[in-house]
Amino acid sequence: MQSSTNHIVYVASPETTEAQANNIAQLQGLNTPVLLKRRGTSLGWIAERKEQLQINAEAAAQAWHNSYAYTLPGFVTDKLASQQQHIDQSLSLMEQIAEGAEVAELFEQTPYIGRTSEQFEMLASFQDEGDDQEIETIEYDAVEADEVVGENLWCKASWLSFEEDDASLRFRFSFGMVGYEDVAADLKRQHYAAQLTEAIFPESSIISNNPALESFMQKVLGVEKLSYVERIVYFNSPNGGAQFHQDVERGHLGVVFAQIHGRTGWLACSKSQLIDEIQIFVSNTDNEPALVKLLPDTHALEELKQKSQDRELLNNWLDQRDNEPLELLLNRCPEFYCHLIGKGFAYLINAGDIILLPQKSLDECAWHTVFCLDNFPGESLSFAVRNIE
Repeated sequence: MQSSTNHIVYVASPETTEAQANNIAQLQGLNTPVLLKRRGTSLGWIAERKEQLQINAEAAAQAWHNSYAYTLPGFVTDKLASQQQHIDQSLSLMEQIAEGAEVAELFEQTPYIGRTSEQFEMLASFQDEGDDQEIETIEYDAVEADEVVGENLWCKASWLSFEEDDASLRFRFSFGMVGYEDVAADLKRQHYAAQLTEAIFPESSIISNNPALESFMQKVLGVEKLSYVERIVYFNSPNGGAQFHQDVERGHLGVVFAQIHGRTGWLACSKSQLIDEIQIFVSNTDNEPALVKLLPDTHALEELKQKSQDRELLNNWLDQRDNEPLELLLNRCPEFYCHLIGKGFAYLINAGDIILLPQKSLDECAWHTVFCLDNFPGESLSFAVRNIE
């Protein structure tokens, strides 16, 4: 059983006005509805039931085993006040970058230089001309007593989309050559990349220095020691978020995502469940008008129908980049979102909440999509978790 099953309700279609959606939610005894909208596409109004979700480590462990997402409402709410100054600084940093400021120049100023200079030496900053979403990458070495102990660490700032009216961006921390090195094999540099995250974004401690969360995750994962690696700090902005995807990386068990400012809306389910629902939705003749509207190109529609009939073929198609008909279904079809929400795959993540996303392998992982729910940017921490043997 997933923690949010039937907790989030589909209220109304995206054409519904805010006033109408509010009236419908009130009649059903729901909280104030929110519109799932990203990159110009509205996908429907949803709302929470008023009852509180219960957090249970055994249920979370079972969800993790089955590759289901699991939410921890309010788990880190008590940590937010002590980190508010750092959160405010990070939101200001994001706004300055969105307005055109250079990341490296900002990192050489207060408060960042004071937190990094003792342990990290900035080497260079550059932009990968082959990555149109990259804003800037800043390279560092970790040093101790003038000796380099962790080389070629980096912080990469990137836009989340190509949309001009979507200012969502992220800061990813890692090391080595992007996409070429097996970072999971180098625990030492993973550690220093994590420390670099802490220096630039001290609010990272909401996850990384949290004994209650560590104890909970030990029970969920069934391990004695764990580490938070390959860290990403997200700033989802109005009209922004992430399209349906998974975060599988060798050596990592999954992702712990904490919302620390603002709210995000999610749909998340295991890959197996997603395949089930795609097959059910596409094969249902009642959905033919929605599919024709989504895919007016008959060849594209026929490809979706044919590949959806074969489970193994559909499974492989999900992992490919060239799957436009499937990508449109997953990210642009309001009727499909209504279908998924009705199956209990929707989540509302408020400041102080955590969502757990198991990522065992390409076939056993939680697929998910994210929406900013506010008219201002939010901040969230997305840290991979691994077992330290």
